[in-house]
Amino acid sequence: MIKKGMLLFTALILMLSIVTACSGGNNGNGGNNGGANSGNSETNGNSSSNGGDAKAEEPMKISIMLPAFNTELPDDDSPVIQKLEEYTNTDIEVQFVPNSSYPDKMNITLSSGQMPTLMVADKTPSFINAARSGAFWDVTDYLDDYPNLSMANPVVLNNSSIDGRNYGVYRTRTLGRMGVTINKDWMEAVGMDAPKTIDEFYELLKAFKEQDPDQDGKDDTYGIVITKYAGPWDIMQVWFGAPNGWGEDENGNLVPAHETPEYMEALKFFRKLYDEGLVNSDFAVMDSAVWMDPMVNEEAGVIVDVADISRRIDGRMQEKAERDESYMDVFQAPVGPKGHRDMPTTGYSSMLAISKSTVKTEEELKRVLEFLDKLNDQEMQMLLSYGIEGRHYELVDGHVNPLTTPDDVALVSELESLNQMLMFIPNDRLIPLEQTDINKKIEEVYQANEDIVVGNPAQPLVSEVYALKGQQLDNIIADARIQYIVGQINEDQLQDQFKLWRENGGDDYVAEINELYQAAKGN
Repeated sequence: MIKKGMLLFTALILMLSIVTACSGGNNGNGGNNGGANSGNSETNGNSSSNGGDAKAEEPMKISIMLPAFNTELPDDDSPVIQKLEEYTNTDIEVQFVPNSSYPDKMNITLSSGQMPTLMVADKTPSFINAARSGAFWDVTDYLDDYPNLSMANPVVLNNSSIDGRNYGVYRTRTLGRMGVTINKDWMEAVGMDAPKTIDEFYELLKAFKEQDPDQDGKDDTYGIVITKYAGPWDIMQVWFGAPNGWGEDENGNLVPAHETPEYMEALKFFRKLYDEGLVNSDFAVMDSAVWMDPMVNEEAGVIVDVADISRRIDGRMQEKAERDESYMDVFQAPVGPKGHRDMPTTGYSSMLAISKSTVKTEEELKRVLEFLDKLNDQEMQMLLSYGIEGRHYELVDGHVNPLTTPDDVALVSELESLNQMLMFIPNDRLIPLEQTDINKKIEEVYQANEDIVVGNPAQPLVSEVYALKGQQLDNIIADARIQYIVGQINEDQLQDQFKLWRENGGDDYVAEINELYQAAKGN
Protein backbone atom coordinates (compact mmCIF):
# COMPACT_ATOMS: atom_id res chain seq x y z
CA MET A 1 0.00 0.00 0.00
CA ILE A 2 1.04 3.59 -0.50
CA LYS A 3 2.51 4.86 2.72
CA LYS A 4 0.47 7.37 4.61
CA GLY A 5 3.33 9.84 4.66
CA MET A 6 3.47 9.91 0.90
CA LEU A 7 -0.28 10.32 0.75
CA LEU A 8 -0.15 13.29 3.07
CA PHE A 9 2.64 14.75 0.96
CA THR A 10 0.62 14.52 -2.21
CA ALA A 11 -2.79 15.32 -0.76
CA LEU A 12 -2.44 19.07 -1.22
CA ILE A 13 -2.26 18.61 -4.97
CA LEU A 14 -4.46 15.59 -5.46
CA MET A 15 -7.76 16.43 -3.76
CA LEU A 16 -9.61 17.91 -6.73
CA SER A 17 -12.20 15.77 -8.48
CA ILE A 18 -13.41 16.20 -12.03
CA VAL A 19 -14.05 13.79 -14.66
CA THR A 20 -12.98 11.51 -16.57
CA ALA A 21 -14.47 7.40 -16.97
CA CYS A 22 -12.58 6.52 -16.75
CA SER A 23 -11.70 6.19 -16.59
CA GLY A 24 -9.89 4.79 -15.54
CA GLY A 25 -9.11 5.19 -16.37
CA ASN A 26 -8.20 6.28 -18.69
CA ASN A 27 -10.21 7.17 -18.50
CA GLY A 28 -13.49 6.17 -18.93
CA ASN A 29 -15.62 8.69 -17.14
CA GLY A 30 -16.32 12.34 -17.70
CA GLY A 31 -19.00 14.83 -18.23
CA ASN A 32 -19.25 18.46 -17.32
CA ASN A 33 -18.52 18.32 -13.63
CA GLY A 34 -16.02 20.89 -12.50
CA GLY A 35 -15.76 19.05 -9.22
CA ALA A 36 -16.21 20.16 -5.67
CA ASN A 37 -13.15 21.47 -3.93
CA SER A 38 -12.68 23.20 -0.64
CA GLY A 39 -10.80 26.43 -0.40
CA ASN A 40 -10.76 29.57 -2.44
CA SER A 41 -7.64 31.54 -3.20
CA GLU A 42 -7.26 34.97 -4.61
CA THR A 43 -7.35 35.10 -8.37
CA ASN A 44 -4.19 35.35 -10.37
CA GLY A 45 -5.72 37.59 -12.97
CA ASN A 46 -3.26 38.05 -15.82
CA SER A 47 -0.22 37.45 -13.66
CA SER A 48 0.66 34.35 -15.65
CA SER A 49 1.68 36.34 -18.72
CA ASN A 50 5.27 35.53 -19.54
CA GLY A 51 7.40 38.08 -21.29
CA GLY A 52 5.47 41.27 -21.95
CA ASP A 53 1.85 42.26 -22.53
CA ALA A 54 0.14 39.45 -24.44
CA LYS A 55 -2.73 41.79 -25.34
CA ALA A 56 -0.40 43.75 -27.61
CA GLU A 57 0.17 40.65 -29.72
CA GLU A 58 -2.05 39.16 -32.37
CA PRO A 59 -4.25 36.35 -31.04
CA MET A 60 -2.46 33.04 -31.37
CA LYS A 61 -4.31 30.34 -33.29
CA ILE A 62 -4.57 27.22 -31.13
CA SER A 63 -6.27 24.00 -32.10
CA ILE A 64 -7.00 21.46 -29.40
CA MET A 65 -8.37 17.91 -29.46
CA LEU A 66 -10.48 16.96 -26.44
CA PRO A 67 -12.55 13.94 -25.36
CA ALA A 68 -16.28 14.67 -25.26
CA PHE A 69 -18.91 13.18 -22.97
CA ASN A 70 -22.05 14.39 -24.68
CA THR A 71 -23.40 14.93 -28.16
CA GLU A 72 -24.48 18.57 -27.67
CA LEU A 73 -21.19 20.46 -27.69
CA PRO A 74 -19.94 24.06 -27.92
CA ASP A 75 -19.49 25.67 -31.32
CA ASP A 76 -17.55 28.79 -32.28
CA ASP A 77 -20.44 30.98 -31.10
CA SER A 78 -20.23 29.68 -27.54
CA PRO A 79 -19.87 32.67 -25.20
CA VAL A 80 -17.69 30.47 -22.99
CA ILE A 81 -15.20 29.91 -25.80
CA GLN A 82 -15.35 33.62 -26.66
CA LYS A 83 -14.49 34.57 -23.07
CA LEU A 84 -11.70 31.98 -23.10
CA GLU A 85 -10.27 33.51 -26.25
CA GLU A 86 -10.52 37.05 -24.87
CA TYR A 87 -8.80 36.16 -21.60
CA THR A 88 -5.95 34.21 -23.23
CA ASN A 89 -5.61 36.30 -26.42
CA THR A 90 -6.10 33.27 -28.63
CA ASP A 91 -8.18 32.05 -31.55
CA ILE A 92 -9.36 28.62 -30.39
CA GLU A 93 -10.47 25.72 -32.56
CA VAL A 94 -11.72 22.77 -30.51
CA GLN A 95 -12.04 19.31 -32.01
CA PHE A 96 -14.29 17.15 -29.83
CA VAL A 97 -13.97 13.37 -30.05
CA PRO A 98 -16.38 10.98 -28.29
CA ASN A 99 -14.64 9.64 -25.21
CA SER A 100 -15.32 6.01 -26.14
CA SER A 101 -13.47 6.38 -29.45
CA TYR A 102 -10.82 8.86 -28.30
CA PRO A 103 -7.94 6.33 -28.04
CA ASP A 104 -8.53 5.22 -31.63
CA LYS A 105 -8.77 8.80 -32.84
CA MET A 106 -5.55 9.67 -31.02
CA ASN A 107 -3.71 6.82 -32.75
CA ILE A 108 -5.09 7.84 -36.15
CA THR A 109 -4.06 11.44 -35.53
CA LEU A 110 -0.57 10.42 -34.50
CA SER A 111 -0.20 8.30 -37.63
CA SER A 112 -1.50 11.03 -39.94
CA GLY A 113 1.00 13.65 -38.86
CA GLN A 114 -1.80 16.24 -39.09
CA MET A 115 -1.85 17.13 -35.45
CA PRO A 116 -3.52 19.93 -33.51
CA THR A 117 -1.56 22.38 -31.42
CA LEU A 118 -2.63 20.56 -28.25
CA MET A 119 -4.14 17.17 -27.64
CA VAL A 120 -5.17 15.25 -24.57
CA ALA A 121 -2.84 12.26 -24.53
CA ASP A 122 -2.27 9.18 -22.40
CA LYS A 123 0.99 7.31 -21.99
CA THR A 124 -0.03 4.74 -24.58
CA PRO A 125 2.61 2.92 -26.65
CA SER A 126 1.79 5.07 -29.68
CA PHE A 127 2.16 8.31 -27.71
CA ILE A 128 5.39 7.13 -26.07
CA ASN A 129 6.85 6.27 -29.47
CA ALA A 130 5.73 9.62 -30.88
CA ALA A 131 7.22 11.53 -27.94
CA ARG A 132 10.52 9.68 -28.21
CA SER A 133 10.67 10.33 -31.94
CA GLY A 134 10.30 14.07 -31.38
CA ALA A 135 6.63 14.57 -32.28
CA PHE A 136 5.93 16.50 -29.06
CA TRP A 137 7.74 19.21 -27.13
CA ASP A 138 9.66 18.24 -24.02
CA VAL A 139 8.37 20.86 -21.57
CA THR A 140 10.34 19.69 -18.53
CA ASP A 141 12.73 22.63 -18.43
CA TYR A 142 10.11 25.27 -19.21
CA LEU A 143 7.52 24.72 -16.47
CA ASP A 144 9.34 26.67 -13.79
CA ASP A 145 9.10 29.81 -15.95
CA TYR A 146 5.33 30.08 -15.44
CA PRO A 147 3.61 31.08 -12.19
CA ASN A 148 1.01 28.30 -12.20
CA LEU A 149 2.79 25.52 -14.06
CA SER A 150 5.76 25.89 -11.73
CA MET A 151 3.52 24.61 -8.92
CA ALA A 152 3.14 21.19 -10.55
CA ASN A 153 3.54 18.33 -8.07
CA PRO A 154 6.89 16.55 -8.53
CA VAL A 155 5.39 13.15 -7.69
CA VAL A 156 2.72 13.53 -10.35
CA LEU A 157 5.26 14.90 -12.82
CA ASN A 158 7.24 11.72 -12.24
CA ASN A 159 4.16 9.53 -12.74
CA SER A 160 3.32 11.27 -16.00
CA SER A 161 6.88 11.33 -17.33
CA ILE A 162 8.48 9.33 -20.13
CA ASP A 163 12.11 8.44 -19.52
CA GLY A 164 12.10 11.06 -16.77
CA ARG A 165 10.98 13.83 -19.13
CA ASN A 166 7.58 15.50 -19.43
CA TYR A 167 6.02 15.68 -22.88
CA GLY A 168 2.90 17.43 -21.70
CA VAL A 169 1.24 19.10 -18.72
CA TYR A 170 -0.75 16.68 -16.59
CA ARG A 171 -4.42 17.12 -15.63
CA THR A 172 -4.72 16.85 -11.84
CA ARG A 173 -6.98 14.21 -10.30
CA THR A 174 -7.77 13.20 -6.73
CA LEU A 175 -5.67 10.23 -5.60
CA GLY A 176 -8.27 8.29 -3.59
CA ARG A 177 -11.13 9.05 -5.92
CA MET A 178 -12.93 5.70 -6.27
CA GLY A 179 -16.23 4.88 -4.63
CA VAL A 180 -19.33 2.71 -4.75
CA THR A 181 -22.42 4.70 -5.76
CA ILE A 182 -25.71 3.13 -4.67
CA ASN A 183 -29.37 4.07 -5.06
CA LYS A 184 -30.36 5.08 -1.54
CA ASP A 185 -34.07 4.41 -2.05
CA TRP A 186 -33.35 0.91 -3.31
CA MET A 187 -31.29 0.09 -0.21
CA GLU A 188 -34.20 1.15 1.97
CA ALA A 189 -36.67 -0.81 -0.17
CA VAL A 190 -34.74 -4.08 0.25
CA GLY A 191 -33.92 -3.37 3.90
CA MET A 192 -30.14 -3.39 3.52
CA ASP A 193 -27.34 -1.09 4.59
CA ALA A 194 -24.21 -0.14 2.69
CA PRO A 195 -22.09 -3.26 2.05
CA LYS A 196 -19.07 -3.58 4.34
CA THR A 197 -17.68 -6.75 2.75
CA ILE A 198 -17.61 -8.25 -0.74
CA ASP A 199 -20.13 -10.87 0.37
CA GLU A 200 -22.49 -8.12 1.47
CA PHE A 201 -21.86 -6.33 -1.82
CA TYR A 202 -22.95 -9.46 -3.68
CA GLU A 203 -26.07 -9.84 -1.53
CA LEU A 204 -27.00 -6.22 -2.24
CA LEU A 205 -26.67 -6.73 -6.01
CA LYS A 206 -28.75 -9.89 -5.74
CA ALA A 207 -31.46 -8.07 -3.79
CA PHE A 208 -31.53 -5.31 -6.40
CA LYS A 209 -32.16 -7.96 -9.03
CA GLU A 210 -34.70 -10.10 -7.20
CA GLN A 211 -36.58 -7.97 -4.67
CA ASP A 212 -38.21 -5.35 -6.89
CA PRO A 213 -36.30 -2.40 -5.38
CA ASP A 214 -38.18 0.18 -7.46
CA GLN A 215 -41.45 -1.38 -6.23
CA ASP A 216 -43.20 -1.33 -9.60
CA GLY A 217 -44.19 -5.00 -9.49
CA LYS A 218 -42.02 -5.86 -12.49
CA ASP A 219 -38.87 -7.94 -12.89
CA ASP A 220 -36.97 -5.12 -14.60
CA THR A 221 -34.01 -4.25 -12.37
CA TYR A 222 -30.47 -5.50 -11.87
CA GLY A 223 -27.52 -4.80 -9.61
CA ILE A 224 -24.54 -3.08 -11.22
CA VAL A 225 -24.15 -1.33 -14.57
CA ILE A 226 -20.82 -1.57 -16.42
CA THR A 227 -19.82 -0.44 -19.92
CA LYS A 228 -17.05 -1.31 -22.34
CA TYR A 229 -14.90 1.03 -20.23
CA ALA A 230 -13.16 -1.62 -18.13
CA GLY A 231 -12.42 0.58 -15.10
CA PRO A 232 -14.94 -1.07 -12.74
CA TRP A 233 -13.42 -4.52 -13.29
CA ASP A 234 -9.95 -3.12 -12.56
CA ILE A 235 -11.20 -1.42 -9.40
CA MET A 236 -13.01 -4.47 -8.07
CA GLN A 237 -10.02 -6.75 -8.75
CA VAL A 238 -8.04 -4.73 -6.24
CA TRP A 239 -10.75 -5.36 -3.63
CA PHE A 240 -9.94 -9.06 -3.91
CA GLY A 241 -6.23 -8.46 -3.31
CA ALA A 242 -5.06 -8.41 -6.92
CA PRO A 243 -2.28 -5.88 -7.59
CA ASN A 244 -2.97 -2.53 -9.13
CA GLY A 245 -1.33 -3.33 -12.45
CA TRP A 246 1.80 -4.91 -10.99
CA GLY A 247 2.67 -6.34 -7.59
CA GLU A 248 5.69 -7.70 -5.80
CA ASP A 249 6.10 -11.44 -5.24
CA GLU A 250 7.87 -13.02 -2.25
CA ASN A 251 11.24 -12.45 -3.96
CA GLY A 252 10.71 -8.76 -4.55
CA ASN A 253 10.07 -9.20 -8.28
CA LEU A 254 7.17 -7.58 -10.08
CA VAL A 255 4.42 -9.76 -11.53
CA PRO A 256 1.47 -8.62 -13.68
CA ALA A 257 -1.90 -8.61 -11.95
CA HIS A 258 -3.44 -11.27 -14.19
CA GLU A 259 -0.88 -13.85 -13.06
CA THR A 260 -1.93 -13.69 -9.41
CA PRO A 261 -4.46 -16.03 -7.74
CA GLU A 262 -6.38 -13.00 -6.41
CA TYR A 263 -7.04 -11.88 -9.99
CA MET A 264 -8.54 -15.28 -10.75
CA GLU A 265 -10.76 -15.10 -7.68
CA ALA A 266 -12.04 -11.72 -8.83
CA LEU A 267 -12.83 -13.06 -12.30
CA LYS A 268 -14.80 -15.94 -10.84
CA PHE A 269 -16.84 -13.40 -8.90
CA PHE A 270 -17.43 -11.31 -12.03
CA ARG A 271 -18.54 -14.40 -13.93
CA LYS A 272 -20.99 -15.20 -11.15
CA LEU A 273 -22.47 -11.70 -11.42
CA TYR A 274 -22.92 -12.18 -15.16
CA ASP A 275 -24.37 -15.70 -14.87
CA GLU A 276 -26.95 -14.51 -12.35
CA GLY A 277 -27.95 -11.42 -14.30
CA LEU A 278 -26.65 -9.03 -11.66
CA VAL A 279 -24.72 -7.01 -14.27
CA ASN A 280 -26.04 -5.82 -17.64
CA SER A 281 -25.45 -8.46 -20.30
CA ASP A 282 -24.34 -5.87 -22.88
CA PHE A 283 -21.50 -4.44 -20.76
CA ALA A 284 -18.85 -5.35 -23.35
CA VAL A 285 -20.44 -3.13 -26.02
CA MET A 286 -22.30 -0.51 -24.00
CA ASP A 287 -20.99 3.00 -24.69
CA SER A 288 -19.68 4.80 -21.62
CA ALA A 289 -21.49 7.94 -22.81
CA VAL A 290 -24.77 6.40 -21.63
CA TRP A 291 -23.34 4.78 -18.49
CA MET A 292 -25.46 6.79 -16.08
CA ASP A 293 -28.75 6.24 -17.91
CA PRO A 294 -29.68 2.90 -16.25
CA MET A 295 -29.10 4.50 -12.84
CA VAL A 296 -31.11 7.62 -13.69
CA ASN A 297 -33.90 5.48 -15.17
CA GLU A 298 -33.83 3.18 -12.11
CA GLU A 299 -32.93 0.05 -14.02
CA ALA A 300 -29.66 -0.54 -12.13
CA GLY A 301 -28.74 0.31 -8.56
CA VAL A 302 -24.93 0.44 -8.37
CA ILE A 303 -21.98 1.98 -10.21
CA VAL A 304 -18.36 1.38 -9.21
CA ASP A 305 -16.25 4.27 -10.44
CA VAL A 306 -15.06 7.64 -9.21
CA ALA A 307 -17.07 8.71 -6.17
CA ASP A 308 -18.13 11.98 -7.77
CA ILE A 309 -20.20 10.23 -10.42
CA SER A 310 -22.80 9.96 -7.63
CA ARG A 311 -23.25 13.73 -7.76
CA ARG A 312 -23.86 13.71 -11.49
CA ILE A 313 -26.37 10.86 -11.29
CA ASP A 314 -28.16 12.52 -8.39
CA GLY A 315 -28.26 15.81 -10.28
CA ARG A 316 -29.97 14.18 -13.24
CA MET A 317 -32.49 12.45 -11.01
CA GLN A 318 -33.21 15.71 -9.16
CA GLU A 319 -34.07 17.30 -12.49
CA LYS A 320 -36.69 14.60 -13.05
CA ALA A 321 -38.19 14.99 -9.57
CA GLU A 322 -36.56 17.49 -7.24
CA ARG A 323 -36.41 16.71 -3.55
CA ASP A 324 -34.35 17.74 -0.54
CA GLU A 325 -32.85 14.31 0.01
CA SER A 326 -30.27 12.81 -2.35
CA TYR A 327 -31.28 9.86 -4.48
CA MET A 328 -27.76 8.48 -4.40
CA ASP A 329 -25.31 7.60 -1.67
CA VAL A 330 -21.64 6.81 -2.04
CA PHE A 331 -19.33 4.61 0.02
CA GLN A 332 -15.82 3.23 0.22
CA ALA A 333 -14.92 -0.08 -1.32
CA PRO A 334 -16.02 -3.15 0.66
CA VAL A 335 -13.40 -5.09 2.60
CA GLY A 336 -12.01 -8.09 0.74
CA PRO A 337 -10.07 -11.23 1.69
CA LYS A 338 -6.78 -9.29 1.79
CA GLY A 339 -8.15 -6.42 3.84
CA HIS A 340 -9.47 -2.99 2.93
CA ARG A 341 -8.04 -2.00 -0.44
CA ASP A 342 -8.92 0.28 -3.31
CA MET A 343 -7.36 1.41 -6.55
CA PRO A 344 -6.06 4.99 -6.64
CA THR A 345 -5.61 7.28 -9.57
CA THR A 346 -2.08 8.24 -10.56
CA GLY A 347 -2.76 11.81 -9.46
CA TYR A 348 -3.46 12.78 -13.05
CA SER A 349 -5.66 11.83 -15.98
CA SER A 350 -3.88 12.23 -19.29
CA MET A 351 -1.85 15.29 -20.22
CA LEU A 352 -2.00 18.17 -22.65
CA ALA A 353 0.76 17.56 -25.18
CA ILE A 354 2.10 20.19 -27.60
CA SER A 355 2.75 19.11 -31.18
CA LYS A 356 6.09 19.99 -32.74
CA SER A 357 4.67 19.75 -36.26
CA THR A 358 2.23 22.57 -35.48
CA VAL A 359 4.25 24.52 -32.91
CA LYS A 360 7.52 24.81 -34.76
CA THR A 361 9.58 27.32 -32.79
CA GLU A 362 10.53 27.87 -29.18
CA GLU A 363 8.85 31.27 -29.32
CA GLU A 364 5.56 29.64 -30.34
CA LEU A 365 6.04 27.00 -27.64
CA LYS A 366 6.32 29.69 -24.99
CA ARG A 367 3.08 31.30 -26.14
CA VAL A 368 1.30 27.94 -25.94
CA LEU A 369 2.71 27.39 -22.45
CA GLU A 370 1.52 30.87 -21.53
CA PHE A 371 -1.95 29.82 -22.70
CA LEU A 372 -1.80 26.66 -20.59
CA ASP A 373 -0.57 28.67 -17.62
CA LYS A 374 -3.52 31.05 -17.93
CA LEU A 375 -5.95 28.12 -17.98
CA ASN A 376 -4.86 27.52 -14.40
CA ASP A 377 -5.89 31.01 -13.26
CA GLN A 378 -9.00 31.02 -11.11
CA GLU A 379 -10.99 32.84 -13.79
CA MET A 380 -10.38 30.05 -16.31
CA GLN A 381 -10.88 27.24 -13.82
CA MET A 382 -14.27 28.75 -12.96
CA LEU A 383 -15.21 29.52 -16.58
CA LEU A 384 -14.41 26.09 -17.99
CA SER A 385 -15.79 24.22 -14.99
CA TYR A 386 -19.05 26.09 -14.42
CA GLY A 387 -19.51 28.54 -17.29
CA ILE A 388 -20.36 32.23 -17.05
CA GLU A 389 -21.55 33.69 -13.76
CA GLY A 390 -25.14 34.85 -14.03
CA ARG A 391 -25.71 32.69 -17.09
CA HIS A 392 -24.63 29.18 -16.11
CA TYR A 393 -24.19 29.58 -12.36
CA GLU A 394 -24.47 31.98 -9.46
CA LEU A 395 -22.47 32.37 -6.26
CA VAL A 396 -24.50 31.84 -3.09
CA ASP A 397 -22.86 32.09 0.33
CA GLY A 398 -19.44 31.34 -1.11
CA HIS A 399 -20.56 28.32 -3.11
CA VAL A 400 -21.45 27.67 -6.74
CA ASN A 401 -25.11 27.14 -7.53
CA PRO A 402 -25.64 25.90 -11.12
CA LEU A 403 -28.39 27.63 -13.06
CA THR A 404 -28.56 25.14 -15.91
CA THR A 405 -30.48 21.89 -16.09
CA PRO A 406 -30.13 18.98 -18.55
CA ASP A 407 -33.24 20.34 -20.29
CA ASP A 408 -31.41 23.57 -21.11
CA VAL A 409 -29.69 21.90 -24.06
CA ALA A 410 -28.58 25.09 -25.79
CA LEU A 411 -27.22 26.59 -22.58
CA VAL A 412 -25.47 23.42 -21.41
CA SER A 413 -23.94 22.88 -24.85
CA GLU A 414 -22.08 26.21 -24.55
CA LEU A 415 -19.93 24.62 -21.85
CA GLU A 416 -20.07 20.84 -22.24
CA SER A 417 -16.68 19.04 -22.09
CA LEU A 418 -14.59 22.24 -22.16
CA ASN A 419 -13.43 21.28 -18.66
CA GLN A 420 -11.34 18.57 -20.33
CA MET A 421 -8.66 21.17 -21.10
CA LEU A 422 -8.23 22.09 -17.43
CA MET A 423 -5.14 21.03 -15.48
CA PHE A 424 -5.91 22.46 -12.02
CA ILE A 425 -2.33 23.42 -11.17
CA PRO A 426 -2.70 24.47 -8.40
CA ASN A 427 -5.95 22.82 -7.41
CA ASP A 428 -7.13 25.10 -4.59
CA ARG A 429 -8.70 27.86 -6.68
CA LEU A 430 -12.00 26.41 -7.82
CA ILE A 431 -14.91 27.66 -5.71
CA PRO A 432 -16.78 24.54 -4.61
CA LEU A 433 -20.34 23.55 -5.31
CA GLU A 434 -22.84 23.93 -2.51
CA GLN A 435 -21.98 21.42 0.20
CA THR A 436 -25.02 19.22 -0.17
CA ASP A 437 -25.22 15.88 1.57
CA ILE A 438 -23.90 14.05 -1.47
CA ASN A 439 -20.98 16.46 -1.91
CA LYS A 440 -20.02 16.09 1.74
CA LYS A 441 -20.16 12.31 1.42
CA ILE A 442 -17.92 12.38 -1.65
CA GLU A 443 -15.29 14.36 0.25
CA GLU A 444 -15.51 11.91 3.15
CA VAL A 445 -14.85 9.02 0.78
CA TYR A 446 -11.87 10.83 -0.76
CA GLN A 447 -10.31 11.42 2.64
CA ALA A 448 -10.99 7.93 3.96
CA ASN A 449 -9.53 6.37 0.82
CA GLU A 450 -6.10 7.84 1.52
CA ASP A 451 -5.37 5.00 3.93
CA ILE A 452 -6.46 2.12 1.69
CA VAL A 453 -5.27 2.92 -1.82
CA VAL A 454 -2.83 0.46 -3.42
CA GLY A 455 -0.14 1.92 -5.64
CA ASN A 456 1.25 0.53 -8.88
CA PRO A 457 5.02 0.15 -8.38
CA ALA A 458 5.57 0.13 -12.14
CA GLN A 459 3.72 3.38 -12.77
CA PRO A 460 6.78 5.57 -13.50
CA LEU A 461 8.61 2.86 -15.46
CA VAL A 462 8.66 3.18 -19.24
CA SER A 463 9.07 -0.09 -21.07
CA GLU A 464 10.44 -0.31 -24.60
CA VAL A 465 8.61 -3.60 -25.07
CA TYR A 466 5.34 -2.07 -23.98
CA ALA A 467 5.87 0.90 -26.27
CA LEU A 468 6.08 -1.52 -29.18
CA LYS A 469 3.64 -4.23 -28.15
CA GLY A 470 1.59 -2.80 -25.30
CA GLN A 471 -1.66 -2.42 -27.22
CA GLN A 472 -1.49 -6.00 -28.45
CA LEU A 473 -0.65 -7.32 -24.99
CA ASP A 474 -3.40 -5.31 -23.31
CA ASN A 475 -5.94 -6.50 -25.85
CA ILE A 476 -5.10 -10.15 -25.20
CA ILE A 477 -5.83 -9.77 -21.49
CA ALA A 478 -8.85 -7.50 -21.93
CA ASP A 479 -10.48 -9.80 -24.48
CA ALA A 480 -9.74 -12.92 -22.43
CA ARG A 481 -11.25 -11.34 -19.32
CA ILE A 482 -14.48 -10.48 -21.14
CA GLN A 483 -14.66 -13.92 -22.76
CA TYR A 484 -14.25 -15.61 -19.39
CA ILE A 485 -16.79 -13.39 -17.63
CA VAL A 486 -19.48 -14.05 -20.25
CA GLY A 487 -18.70 -17.79 -20.37
CA GLN A 488 -17.23 -18.00 -23.86
CA ILE A 489 -14.08 -19.65 -22.49
CA ASN A 490 -13.34 -21.74 -19.41
CA GLU A 491 -10.48 -21.37 -16.94
CA ASP A 492 -8.11 -23.61 -18.91
CA GLN A 493 -8.74 -21.58 -22.05
CA LEU A 494 -8.22 -18.40 -20.06
CA GLN A 495 -4.82 -19.69 -18.95
CA ASP A 496 -4.04 -20.45 -22.60
CA GLN A 497 -4.62 -16.77 -23.34
CA PHE A 498 -2.29 -15.82 -20.52
CA LYS A 499 0.35 -18.09 -22.11
CA LEU A 500 -0.30 -16.40 -25.44
CA TRP A 501 0.37 -13.07 -23.72
CA ARG A 502 3.72 -14.42 -22.52
CA GLU A 503 4.64 -15.76 -25.97
CA ASN A 504 3.73 -12.54 -27.78
CA GLY A 505 6.02 -10.28 -25.81
CA GLY A 506 4.87 -10.73 -22.22
CA ASP A 507 8.05 -12.57 -21.22
CA ASP A 508 10.19 -9.73 -22.53
CA TYR A 509 7.88 -7.17 -20.94
CA VAL A 510 8.10 -8.78 -17.49
CA ALA A 511 11.88 -9.11 -17.74
CA GLU A 512 12.32 -5.49 -18.78
CA ILE A 513 9.94 -4.11 -16.13
CA ASN A 514 11.85 -5.97 -13.45
CA GLU A 515 15.17 -4.72 -14.73
CA LEU A 516 13.84 -1.15 -14.63
CA TYR A 517 12.29 -1.72 -11.22
CA GLN A 518 15.46 -3.06 -9.64
CA ALA A 519 17.45 -0.19 -11.13
CA ALA A 520 14.95 2.33 -9.75
CA LYS A 521 15.14 0.75 -6.30
CA GLY A 522 18.91 0.88 -6.47
CA ASN A 523 18.77 4.59 -7.20
